[in-house]
Order: sequence, then structure tokens, then C-alpha cells
Amino acid sequence: MNKIDEYIEKFPLDIQEKLTILRKSVKNVIPDCEETIKYSIPTFTLKNKNIIHFAGYKNHIGLYPTPNVINLFCDELRGYKVSKGAIQLPLDDKLPIDLIEKIIKSRVLDINKKT
Repeated sequence: MNKIDEYIEKFPLDIQEKLTILRKSVKNVIPDCEETIKYSIPTFTLKNKNIIHFAGYKNHIGLYPTPNVINLFCDELRGYKVSKGAIQLPLDDKLPIDLIEKIIKSRVLDINKKT
């Protein structure tokens, strides 16, 4: 069992399910990404660069791309609570997988441009 599995297992089943779906979405878009824990939360990296982090909370899932990605998708993120570097996805809502995958693809493009 790896550290992300251990992280996910600490949550109630409904949150575990959403975190697992989110994790699978990342791996579907970038199967060769590395999984690790940074800042005490699951982190996915590519070419030693952070792609995205996520975290479980009592009432939401936190998604942490970068501020420029949040700015890029600001129209599609209307209706979600966002800050400079975070997106809150309410537990009561279905995960916006299409949007999450677009955000991940955007991060990958940024990383590939810089390396």
C-alpha cells in the first residue's frame, strides 16, 4: 500500500470514493505521472514538476492546480468556491471530471512548454 492509498483510507467511504475517482482521473490523463505526498496531501508530478494536488475535507474536496490554471478556467469554475490556488468541490455535487481532466491537461501543457 502506498502513501496515497493510506491517505485516502483515513476518510469516510463517501469521501474515499470521490478521492479515488479523482485519482483515477489524473492517472487516465497522465498514466506516467508520479504519485507522492507533498504538503501532507496527495500530489501528482511529471518531470519533477507538480501537476496537481488534492485533499479531502469534511464538506469538500480541495483541488490545487496553479493560480494561472484557475485563471484560465475561471468561467468554467463559476459556481465553485475558488481562491488564488485552490478549488473547492462540494461533496454533495458530482465531481466535474471533464473539467478536472481539462485542468490536468492544461498543467501538462504548461510543464511540457517549460521543459
